[in-house]
Amino acid sequence: MPGDAIIVTGSRIATGQLTSNSPVAGLPPQQPPQPMPGDIDRERYEDVEINPVAVTSEDPVSTFSIDVDTASYSNVRRFLNRGELPPTDAVRIEEMVNYFTYDYPLPESMDTPFGANVTVLPNPWNADTELMHIGIQGYDIPETERPGANLVFLIDVSGSMSAPDKLPLAVSAMHMLTDTLAPEDRVSIVVYAGAAGAILEPTRAADRECIHAALDMLDAGGSTAGGAGIQLAYDFARANFDDSAINRVMLLTDGDFNVGVTRDESLEDLVTRERESGVYLSVMGFGEGNYNDQLMQTIAQNGNGIAAYIDSEREARRFLVEESFSALFPIANDVKIQVEFNPARVGEYRLVGYETRLLRREDFNNDAVDAGEIGSGHSVTAIYEIAAPDSDGLLNDPLRYGDAQPDASTDGEYAFVRIRYKRPGEDESILIEQPVTDDNAVGAFADASDDVRFSVLVAGFAQMLREDPWIANEDFTFDYVAEEAALALGEDEYGHRAEFVELVNAAAGRMALGTTKPGMQSDAR
Repeated sequence: MPGDAIIVTGSRIATGQLTSNSPVAGLPPQQPPQPMPGDIDRERYEDVEINPVAVTSEDPVSTFSIDVDTASYSNVRRFLNRGELPPTDAVRIEEMVNYFTYDYPLPESMDTPFGANVTVLPNPWNADTELMHIGIQGYDIPETERPGANLVFLIDVSGSMSAPDKLPLAVSAMHMLTDTLAPEDRVSIVVYAGAAGAILEPTRAADRECIHAALDMLDAGGSTAGGAGIQLAYDFARANFDDSAINRVMLLTDGDFNVGVTRDESLEDLVTRERESGVYLSVMGFGEGNYNDQLMQTIAQNGNGIAAYIDSEREARRFLVEESFSALFPIANDVKIQVEFNPARVGEYRLVGYETRLLRREDFNNDAVDAGEIGSGHSVTAIYEIAAPDSDGLLNDPLRYGDAQPDASTDGEYAFVRIRYKRPGEDESILIEQPVTDDNAVGAFADASDDVRFSVLVAGFAQMLREDPWIANEDFTFDYVAEEAALALGEDEYGHRAEFVELVNAAAGRMALGTTKPGMQSDAR
């Protein structure tokens, strides 16, 4: 039978109805489900094949969706901080690189919300190849011009969330976010355990004490009907939709869904259908032991949102306070990048990371194909490793009957970069194009900017953690990465880059001790 629960509103406290599994308002929490014998570690990571080397004369075009997720970096940090190397499938290079903010040139207005800043530079992990570094910087909406926020906090209160690094940390994170909101922003709270229920009706952030009180009532217990929770949150968001605001569901969970809709494919279908409503869905993962990283990625990528992993209050503050605008307010939707390489200058190329974001060539011009979103002030970085047609770094033999040395169609161009994006709320994409020429090249690695060098070093570090086969320079070691990264810290206002140097040193220590990677479950699709 349903049990009485307190529903807190911005103007009143009223008696409402929630299911008997709801662990709020004085109801006794249910005992968390007990693990089965031998069921010690059930973390899930998608098994993804790393990007191969492409021969430009055969396949000159590379297309992918941008990715501003950061979950992989903070998750990798969790492993390193407890003295372990991370599972290789937990390392997504683009999320490691894009965890950091970069000071690429800012666009002047929302008329063109971003542009590509390209640098061609020597490759520190392979002297026979070069890197083509693409840095995109989003327009930073002034605080006085930002739209309102209509947020639904969707919080997992099942028994698996009872650990200190789960529900208590999630509640603390939402307290932080609440304190950053403008007075007219609105917050609703939906929770789920064995079933789902609404805890807080839409409430102005000016009434923060009501929001804080509702959060403080939450307790963990019961099984996990995550699919029902997601559906209810979407229903709640649509019922209270604000055309003048950003409407976003923020899911906080370990992803251990075990009741109702639990299959990744079914949840993906649910989220894909619901994103047409204009409601964004972002995901924050918590905890360890049963953390479902694969599901977090599926939901966020198909929900037009961001996936983050919160391993500490410091990380919650970074994501929800320091970078709250980029986390909440999109400036561009369905952002796709397409690079056409000139076979006269580039014999082979390889996209570093973005394996789960690859698109077909024809997807670039198809506005019905979903892609990633960029938030206010967000930067996105992509790196290609390229080899000249006469380079010793080429890995493929020329075709016997093919034209291995085609004439240059445009002298001096390495490649041509195209970016497509949609303005929020619009269905038709806008195209940005620019060539990459010798003017984009620097002669030495040290000549590149701090941001370019640092992001390249993060990418190299991630490849070593992932045990990719592309590190050809025996001098490119953890010690080298730490030393060079320390020279590229820049302003580093919050110390995140300095922390990276510490993590590299920790990884070097683990490797020197011969530490093996934990035996995590990987699920191939």
